[in-house]
Amino acid sequence: MVFEYILKKNGIEPQKDVKINQNIDFGSTAPAFAEGKADFTIEFEPSATLLESEQKGYVVASLGKDSGYVPYTAFCAKKSYIKENKKVLQKFTNALQKGMDYVKSHTPEEIAKVIKPQFKDANVETITTIVKRYANQETWKENLIFEKESFKLLQDILESAGELGKRVPYKELVTTEFSKKTIE
Repeated sequence: MVFEYILKKNGIEPQKDVKINQNIDFGSTAPAFAEGKADFTIEFEPSATLLESEQKGYVVASLGKDSGYVPYTAFCAKKSYIKENKKVLQKFTNALQKGMDYVKSHTPEEIAKVIKPQFKDANVETITTIVKRYANQETWKENLIFEKESFKLLQDILESAGELGKRVPYKELVTTEFSKKTIE
């Protein structure tokens, strides 16, 4: 959806101007690309950098950079849970912010060593390359506040893809109560 949104934003009609194959299992897109099944592929990391390190492709653009800040990761809870578990949610948010602070205060090499266990198929050098790329693109925010502009962008993307029947007011769906307390 993000890719198609970026194409449309740049005057390209996804269904008319390009052929997009969406029937390949997500885990198989990098191998299919490497086998010559497509001219381009969209990959999450570490697949993109692994293709590059194997000299089977090149990272030419970042959907995250070209789309604007899309909140790919958000945490959801029922209103009743939020009301009854404020201390738990604050501790959870504080822990996430601590991770963000770590990323901002450590080198890509240090971060790569810490997150290496999460990426069994990639070596520390590859992960370091990824972390450097993300840092250069300013992928990580300073804080966890889910901004109104990002919520609007997310809804724009969903609407553009035909996946959103009705917009939801920001204040009705998003709370920044806990993330704001972490930066106070």
